[in-house]
Amino acid sequence: MSTMSDVTVRATSDISPTARSRWFMLAVLLVGQFMALLDVTIVNVAMPTIGTDLHASGAALQLVVAGYTVSYAMLLITGARLGDLYGRRRMFLIGVLGFTLSSLLCGLAPNTAVLVVARFVQGAGAAAMMPQIISVIQTQFAGSARAKALSAYSAVIASGFVVGQVLGGVLVSADLFGSGWRPVFLVNVPVGLAVAVLVPRVVPRDESGGSRRLDLAGLAVAVPAVFLIVLPLVLGHEEGWPAWTLACIAAGLVLAPGFVLVERRVAARGGDPLLNLDVLRAPGLASGLATLGLAMVAYAGFLFSLALHLQAGLGDSALRAGLTFAPAAAAFGLCSFYWRRLPESVHHALTTAGFLVAGVAFIALAVNLRSGTHGDVLLQAEMIAFGAAMGVAFSSAMTHALVHVPLHEAPDASGVVTTTLQLFQVVGVATLGSLFLSLAGHSGRSASAHAVSTVFDLVALLLILGAVAALPLARVVLRARRAAATA
Repeated sequence: MSTMSDVTVRATSDISPTARSRWFMLAVLLVGQFMALLDVTIVNVAMPTIGTDLHASGAALQLVVAGYTVSYAMLLITGARLGDLYGRRRMFLIGVLGFTLSSLLCGLAPNTAVLVVARFVQGAGAAAMMPQIISVIQTQFAGSARAKALSAYSAVIASGFVVGQVLGGVLVSADLFGSGWRPVFLVNVPVGLAVAVLVPRVVPRDESGGSRRLDLAGLAVAVPAVFLIVLPLVLGHEEGWPAWTLACIAAGLVLAPGFVLVERRVAARGGDPLLNLDVLRAPGLASGLATLGLAMVAYAGFLFSLALHLQAGLGDSALRAGLTFAPAAAAFGLCSFYWRRLPESVHHALTTAGFLVAGVAFIALAVNLRSGTHGDVLLQAEMIAFGAAMGVAFSSAMTHALVHVPLHEAPDASGVVTTTLQLFQVVGVATLGSLFLSLAGHSGRSASAHAVSTVFDLVALLLILGAVAALPLARVVLRARRAAATA
């Protein structure tokens, strides 16, 4: 006869996937995440070919790049809340299908108008996908397994941006069947279809959202606020920072505190705010967000500026420039995943120490690149040191910031973290990228070398600030470990 504990075990196993199937589920979700991150950068190296083939204007090409980023950043918080209301598996699947179909449309686009529209839809699909992954990690993994899953999430973030540049260079250079730039989008189609087939089989069935409703008031403020900030940041430099870009940014910054007031009012009335701001009270989350934001500004500025320096300043091909990043990306990915194997007694200090080491590596990179040459061996040694230190720091910050978030606040944490990463990535490209372009001008190798070394000095400063911002997070981790030891 079955005991009550046997029944409980069987019921639990019916609801929760086994340990092995949980990891397979995470792998499927991370493939979707990888596709979404890939498309942030894969299109960059294809821009000249797209412009020639479709007779696109400079403004149209800007929108091909910006459309994805703008809709992606604008809808991330909404995507997180929709997953909470209507089911994470359902929203992830909708996002994958939308992303895949729009990738097909991008690859077959007969003109730039269709391509721009399809890129906006791609970004919306990514926004539906991405927040669900952290929410699933928070709800399906616990303890050390959750920390390991978040480390895998961080490793994919590190590799996705860089692999996009490498893969874009490979596909454009290969010119498969005379298709030119189109494979940079079509490569998503078979992968997206495979993910769409697997998701219903490996991700647990959604629970009902009950009587909760979508916060339309918050949505009406959040979407234009993000749009008004992100669009001019993406287009500002190419347009010469006209008055409308500065006015839009100012309007977006005004709407941001308005969004906070609306959300607090909705919560006070007993409603379901688009973003429950109480999630910021979770131990370490606010410090972690500040740290991750500074890291993303630095990382995005690094990727953008060095890629331009290698190609425009030193004359490297897109493929060679992309491959230059590969060792650093590998070090980032490996250290992002395996940092937990370091002694637990030092885990609380890893974020601060990692950012400090990465900052020193960037100072060395700045000195090296100021000469205007590759310095390949020394450059790669410095890049690997940066990648390893950054991987340890970024992944530990992500894990420690989220590990104390209550399960019922997982969608809110997912929305705020993914939006923070995306917005600060845009800020990094807009500010540090604009600085590089302004200093480099059209004066050749020496001006480019001066520009990239100046940017890297600022990247080092940002990473040092990130190390300082991580100190409260370190205290939270240390207190939690001491409490666990005395319990």
